[in-house]
Amino acid sequence: MQLALMTEPHLGMTYRTMLDLARFADRTGLAAFARSDHYATARLPGLHTLDAFATLAGLARETSRVELVVLVTPITFRHPAVIAKVAATLDEMSMGRFVLGIGTGWNEHEHARFGIPFPELPERFSRLEEALGYLSHALGRTGGAFRGTHYTLDAAAVEPQAPNLRIIVGGAGDRRTPRLAGIYGDEYNITLRPDSDIPLRIARARESAERAGRDPSALRFSVMCDVIIGATRADFERNLAREASGDPWNSTADEIEAHHRERGFPIGTAAEARHRLAELEALGMNRLYVQRFGGFETEMLEETFGLLRG
Repeated sequence: MQLALMTEPHLGMTYRTMLDLARFADRTGLAAFARSDHYATARLPGLHTLDAFATLAGLARETSRVELVVLVTPITFRHPAVIAKVAATLDEMSMGRFVLGIGTGWNEHEHARFGIPFPELPERFSRLEEALGYLSHALGRTGGAFRGTHYTLDAAAVEPQAPNLRIIVGGAGDRRTPRLAGIYGDEYNITLRPDSDIPLRIARARESAERAGRDPSALRFSVMCDVIIGATRADFERNLAREASGDPWNSTADEIEAHHRERGFPIGTAAEARHRLAELEALGMNRLYVQRFGGFETEMLEETFGLLRG
């Protein structure tokens, strides 16, 4: 199981903090440093929020090994021509380490606040599917022109191309999301739900890849969730209290633990968390993005990843 660090910078993170965390991931051998793509959050207005692609461009020049991932950009924010051009630029700047995650978008509040249209879900899925097809042509995976209802691209090659740039399709859908991941994605980021749902969504993605003439075994599957861990129960409770003290929504330690256990996150003692990690791997997960909303002390991160590795 690959381990990666996932951050939520729209909750007030500065570029300096992101730089420190990306360097931590680079230095400690993590597979990736990832960040979300949001402009605001409904429950906490007015927080310091930097653009995802601009910050990743800076990090591309400040790191040397780790993958740099946007997980995920909403298709509502940018025309796919803009996404293609920025992605190809980041691919070049990072020497092939940028990974593009893309999804329908879900946060209606941030769209309303900035005056960005937020279509109903069926249209957002339609736009996502067309955007993925458009990107396949624009990045050089597929030749020729692209014609859709929402987006079109002529037959001339777009330069620079980035045919090997990895694409993540992420979302909670049971049918459309795995189908699109199979057709267009290199990675399918699965929203953690009951374990019984995971094999079905993986199977649907692989079947979709096979129907599209792609190698289903090449598709990577990942999950993103918070991890709170300690070598002993006392250490876990200490780290749980530390996370609660920095929780942006003022959740108590008991509330956080109840939520995480209900959702099946790897938490508890090292033995408990590693057991849960093994269960996720047995279900088909290849990568875990350890999602953090606060509590970015290097010491705590080193402890978390050290215990997960065993």
